[in-house]
Amino acid sequence: MGSSEYWGSYLHFHIPNYALSLVFYCLFGRFLLSFFLPPNTRNYIYRSFYWLTEWVVRPVAFITPRAMPPVLLPPIAAFWIIVLRFGFYALMFSWGQVPRAQGG
Repeated sequence: MGSSEYWGSYLHFHIPNYALSLVFYCLFGRFLLSFFLPPNTRNYIYRSFYWLTEWVVRPVAFITPRAMPPVLLPPIAAFWIIVLRFGFYALMFSWGQVPRAQGG
């Protein structure tokens, strides 16, 4: 199986998986930058992390107890994204839609 066949036949697995990993790493970028930048910063990197991750931080803030400091919401959201990624992988694996490693 060639490289193009590998990617083309499993796009339904790769695209959601990479999208979830992008959100996961942006959540940690947002968390780490929050220690170095003021809350209402005009930094374009922080604003892009905020824009990419706010859709997942808001529901997590709703279900997380108010005793948790708001600065810890991105790592908590990252935990739920990784749980979602593992669940997605398990579902796709059970359907036989996960690419197999190529042996030599």
